[in-house]
Amino acid sequence: MTENTVARTVSTHVVGAGDDAITYDIHGDLTEATVDRPALFLFAAPMDASGLAILAARITDRPVVTYDPRGAGRNPVGTADITVEQHASDLHRVIAALGVGRVDAFGTSGGAVNLLALAAAHPDDVRIAVAHEPPLAEHLPDRDLVLAVVADMKRTYAEQGDGAAMAKFIPFVMLDGPVPDGYLDGPAPDPAMFGMSAEDDGARTNPLLRNMPATLAYRIDVGVLRDLGDRLVIAAGVESGDTLPARGARAVAAALDVEVTEFPSHHAGFTDQPGYPGDPAGFAARLRDVLD
Repeated sequence: MTENTVARTVSTHVVGAGDDAITYDIHGDLTEATVDRPALFLFAAPMDASGLAILAARITDRPVVTYDPRGAGRNPVGTADITVEQHASDLHRVIAALGVGRVDAFGTSGGAVNLLALAAAHPDDVRIAVAHEPPLAEHLPDRDLVLAVVADMKRTYAEQGDGAAMAKFIPFVMLDGPVPDGYLDGPAPDPAMFGMSAEDDGARTNPLLRNMPATLAYRIDVGVLRDLGDRLVIAAGVESGDTLPARGARAVAAALDVEVTEFPSHHAGFTDQPGYPGDPAGFAARLRDVLD
């Protein structure tokens, strides 16, 4: 623990049962939430609660909630595709289970897409919603190419398994700029280039690939989201360049006639990863400023 983080009691809870069981954590005491500083719900997808732990520890002025999205972390696994609407329903169920009324919400990556769906379907669940780098294709000029790449990745997963599919996902998510014509014409990347095996183990439970293509192909409800006004913040990292999530954020903001709110660092700037350092302190400070 440093002066910029806080050690708090963390309690774990489950809402729902069977395949609909969703695990969530409460950091601190929910009774400390106020109208001006409600509980803050932090989430991603398919990243589970552990990926938000560093950020959660740096939000010291209110209770924080994190969760494992459907199909990930401590939740039941499966092989069926997962829709954005299912995730939005899960988020709504967690918020209802908290019993504290409206929350502030920060969703990143696929979680940002799910937050946009939640805010449209259940606007009274949130006071302020911060959607950080939603990787949405709908309003991009290369929409059809993006979705074609994702469809190819999905076919590869079905036919060859995890390693072959992830070897296609990694360079795609690192692509800086629109998908070029002919992107799919080249040879498939070797999974060994990324330290993965090309052998198909038969499993089809990867939550990332279970969430695609539904996440990238999701269409936001422009009219309803515009009505949220300054309660909805579309955010992107200053170091994210023209990667798909940052382009998605800018395209969504343009569709909603709002400005993109800049956050420090990159797509995963709220955490630190080996070889991919972020700026958790700066990220947390920016998030607090936006919420205040």
